[in-house]
Formats: sequence, C-alpha cells, structure tokens
Amino acid sequence: MQKGKSVLHEVSMKNYKIGLLKGDGIGPEIVDSAVRVLGAVGKKFDIGFTFTPYLIGGVAIDACGKPLPDETVEGCLASDSILLGAVGGPKWDVLPGNVRPEKALLGIRAAMGLFTNLRPAKLYPALKGECPLREDIVANGFDIMIVRELTGGIYFGERGYREGKYGEEAYDTESYSRMEIERIVRVAFETARKRRKKLTSIDKANVLETSRLWRKIVHEIAVEYPDVEVSDMLVDNAAMQLVRNPSQFDVIVTSNMFGDILSDEASQITGSIGMLPSASLNEGKRGLYEPIHGSAPDIAGQNKANPIATVLSAAMMLLYAFDEKDASEAIVSAVDKVLEAGYRTADLAHGVPALSTTEMTDKIIEAL
Repeated sequence: MQKGKSVLHEVSMKNYKIGLLKGDGIGPEIVDSAVRVLGAVGKKFDIGFTFTPYLIGGVAIDACGKPLPDETVEGCLASDSILLGAVGGPKWDVLPGNVRPEKALLGIRAAMGLFTNLRPAKLYPALKGECPLREDIVANGFDIMIVRELTGGIYFGERGYREGKYGEEAYDTESYSRMEIERIVRVAFETARKRRKKLTSIDKANVLETSRLWRKIVHEIAVEYPDVEVSDMLVDNAAMQLVRNPSQFDVIVTSNMFGDILSDEASQITGSIGMLPSASLNEGKRGLYEPIHGSAPDIAGQNKANPIATVLSAAMMLLYAFDEKDASEAIVSAVDKVLEAGYRTADLAHGVPALSTTEMTDKIIEAL
C-alpha cells in the first residue's frame, strides 16, 4: 500500500499531476522543499499541481520486499511528470545486486523509456570561491550541458559470472544499436542548436567498437546540423579537459557509463554536488527530474541537506515537461538571488552561518 494522499495546490486553469518518489536518506526532505517551491511558484503563475507519493528504493524494499513496486511504475506512467529524491543507504548494502535500492533507478528509466539524461553543470558567480580549480581557470565561469544516454550501454548489457582462464570471473557487456545512438545524438544536436552551437562527442573510439559506431553516427548526423560545430574527444582526455579548461565545453554527448562518470566530475568543479539538477526524458514530454547527488544517509533527518539541486530539478521540470518557461526562470532567478545574498547550507557554509534545509527553502520562496 502506498502511504500519503494526493495534495491539490491551487485550483487553476492548468493542473499537472506530479508523482513524488521521495526515496531514502535525505530524499523526503529535499523533495518536500521542491514541492513547497512549486506550490509558491504555482500561486504566482496560476499553475496547479497534484502531488502523489509512491514508494521506491530502500523504503519500498522494507514495505513491499522489492525496490520498485508495480504500483509505483503504474503511478509514474499515469503522471504528467516525476520528481525523485534519492535512493539507497548502508541499511540495504548487504542485499544482492538485483534487489538493491539502486536497481529501482534502472527499472523506472526502462519502464518510462527515459533514454535522455540532461545534466547541467554551471558555476554560479557567487560560488566561484567554492570551485576547487585555480581562479584564472574559472575567471569567466562555465555553463556545460551533459547529454547522457540513459537506457543502453554497459549498465543494461548482459552480465554474470563464469569460469574463465584464471578461474571465477565476472563480466558486463556493452552494446549500442544504431537507433539508440541516433536518437541521443539528435537530442544533443538540438540542444546545442538552442545554446552556443558547439557539441563535443565523447567516446573511446581508439579501443571500443561501440565507440567507433558512436563516432561514425555522430559524423553522419552532423551533416544535418551545419550550424553546430562538432568535435570528437576521447573520454580520458575529456576527464582531463574538464579540470584544465571547463569553459571550452558547451554541450557534451556521451554514453551511459562515460556520462555517469564525467557528470559527477563536472559537479565537483561547480563547488558542490548539492547544486546540480538533472532531467531524464523520453520521446514525449513525460520525464523524471532529480538531483544528481545521493541519499546522504549521514545527514538524513537532520534538516541539513542542500535542497537547491532538487529545487532546480523542479525548475527543469516546469521548462521541459510543461513549457512553463516563466515559472521555471522565476525559480532559477530566486536561487541566484539567494546565493548572491550570501545564504548557504552546510555544504557551502565556510565562515558564514549555515541555513537548514527548511530555512534555505524559505529564502528561495521569499525571493520568488
């Protein structure tokens, strides 16, 4: 059974059904913050939201015996969009891989056909001092959009154990079809066309056959986008360039595993992983929006978590799922104002008082 009720905020001309996957650790706290901000921006722009919670991750294992209950999948498919907190924690680390909380993330992505992951990495002017890179490297800031393929590659390939040359061995298989590569590459080109018209495709074509097919298809599709400057870069070089000169990048497109690793690296040079949102999209408008950080079990329930990444994920949802550009920009602007005013949560508070999760949320709502 699912706990909680649907909550209707504001009766208006527009009303969107939002599925809430609060999950584990700090998930409930940060999702609640985003819901409060959505409620406030909804009042300002005459937008209604119906929020319905569903179980996922460790709490679902505890309640139902599996990380992704059927009722959760059905509810998500019936929603206009999904807001996710985080899953996982040491309590469930002893479980086999096929029933761990993280398995639910792969399951819900597959069930919803979420093949595109958009991960922006932006250095806010107010947070330049938090960036671990030299001041001269980030003097002009950076604003990167990482387009990660989300439902293919090694994370979804054949895997298992077998007897090998040296005894027991494990294997994971990476494979990509032309269709999977083409659709994510087109998303990347379209995204670049709306930004600074520069696309970097990241692969390992000097070693991997999947990367050679990836690179071939990128070059084929590039002919259709003559206004976009496109280049190839090997993943090991890309990891180096992200810390050497991040401002050279505009849009990055890459595979599931490479995107997972590089987007986490990019998050660290922004100053805090607690700042970065993400959007996972399918062919239609329905999507799943979540912060890129984890469940942070060490601070769960302590009202210390930074809610900004989840709040900005809600802003991405307004933009990509509902075309509510003004409401989305209002949230982003409110976050900018709060940071410029010097307000910080514990992850960013160095020499200044730290706000709690709820206090930071209050400041963002005030700025709206």
